Amino acid sequence: MDYIQTNYATNVVNNDAQIFNNIKGSGDKKAQLKKVANEFESMFITRMISLMDKTVDKEGGIFGADSKYENTFKSFVFQEVGRNLASNEHTSFGFAKQIYQQMERYVN
Repeated sequence: MDYIQTNYATNVVNNDAQIFNNIKGSGDKKAQLKKVANEFESMFITRMISLMDKTVDKEGGIFGADSKYENTFKSFVFQEVGRNLASNEHTSFGFAKQIYQQMERYVN
């Protein structure tokens, strides 16, 4: 593994840990549930966009074949797009709202 792949993997783990710690330290249980539901929707959208990108024929495109550096950059972009879509009430898929409503009764 080269430096960029190693550093990227470490950053992803640290980023996920930071998100988890932010959720864990965010006051009451209902606020935590809301953040977890939003993060789940964000992860779902990010994964969907990533899988959609794999279906695109890149051969002969303006950027040429995929490189590991381009894939690393795209993963960051897809993650940010997923978070932005999930956090906006006009673009959200509604998963977070449904999860929150269904799980709210189990939170004290």
